[in-house]
Amino acid sequence: MGDSKIEVGDIFRSYGPAYRMQYKLRTAALKVMSALEKCRTSALGGHVDVCDTCGVVRNSYNSCRNRHCPKCQGLARERWLLARKQELLPVSYFHVVFTIPDVLNRLALVNQQVVYDILFKAASETLLDLGRDPHHIGAEIGLIAILHTWGQNLMDHPHVHCIVAGGGLSSDGRRWIFPRKAKPDKPFFIHVNVLSDLFKQKFLHYLNQAYKNGELKFVGEIQSLGSPQAFQRLMDKLYSIKWVSYCKRPFGGPKQVIEYLGRYTHRVAISNYRIQTMEAGKVTFKWRDYRDNNQEKLLTLEAFEFMRRFLLHVLPKGYCKIRYYGLLSSRHKSSKLKRSKEILCVCNHEAAPAAPSFNWADLLFQLTGKDPRSCPECGQGRMVRLKMLPAVSHAPP
Repeated sequence: MGDSKIEVGDIFRSYGPAYRMQYKLRTAALKVMSALEKCRTSALGGHVDVCDTCGVVRNSYNSCRNRHCPKCQGLARERWLLARKQELLPVSYFHVVFTIPDVLNRLALVNQQVVYDILFKAASETLLDLGRDPHHIGAEIGLIAILHTWGQNLMDHPHVHCIVAGGGLSSDGRRWIFPRKAKPDKPFFIHVNVLSDLFKQKFLHYLNQAYKNGELKFVGEIQSLGSPQAFQRLMDKLYSIKWVSYCKRPFGGPKQVIEYLGRYTHRVAISNYRIQTMEAGKVTFKWRDYRDNNQEKLLTLEAFEFMRRFLLHVLPKGYCKIRYYGLLSSRHKSSKLKRSKEILCVCNHEAAPAAPSFNWADLLFQLTGKDPRSCPECGQGRMVRLKMLPAVSHAPP
């Protein structure tokens, strides 16, 4: 299959049944596998459309809509971005990334809900506390935090991407305050070392608290960490090493912020375009080695190992991986964000129309300029629904 386009769903359809027979998997992973295998196949049913001019017939199968599916995120992402456009302010935005040390990866994998919550809490509090500190900004800032759990090679690498407005609303709600060290020609947020140090302190405080409250599980490879002595040794090591965070240069403007957000929000562990081949029980895909000058390389894995790595990143059911804080939190959007717009002279009538007003066909037409209801054969007629296709029970599970 080296000459045809390979997708993640193809890999799971080919090797998933054997993988399930050999390994015991958690329910969430089984559901994702099933969704990927059925996506846009007769297993989910569909519909038949016919052109009202030339009579050409086209079958279309339903999407799985699973948030871990590489094929089902495009329209969801665009709807989300349309809503975010209405919240942007005419200020610099910064991209801050908080990462935990590799030594915590196994602990996080066993305790996803607890550790990911701590990651969100420590990252958001770090930014909000430093934002309120008059030595840095002295105001209420706004941010969006997005959880990613993977690296380019599909191994576990939990980290949070934060998109942060450069400045915030004063406590009396009368002014917009920019970071103290920012200059008109040189935007600045908060020094990365300050961010890293406070994030480390907060994360380890909450991790130790979770241990004392009995919220952490120690099974399998990390079973030995469960004793008080072993856990304290781990904490001592984590306090002694330098934690790596990033504060990247500001974006060029609101349009660049939206484009950048689009690359991060609804991303899954690997996109279909990165997969090169699937043959002889092995999968080859492109990846960037950030430790080797960002070089693009090819990585070949056994199909079972590819699936194992992909399934590492299946989130707990209902887990919210995009969160809003400060000015962008749900309780402040109608008051503090609105006030910030007034101060910064944002014209609400210029905001994009609300995303829910678009159905999928209208949204696709707006984004691509191509109407999915036009006949792909003659280009003149309209595709009209002829009949529904029921799900085929004997299709892939």
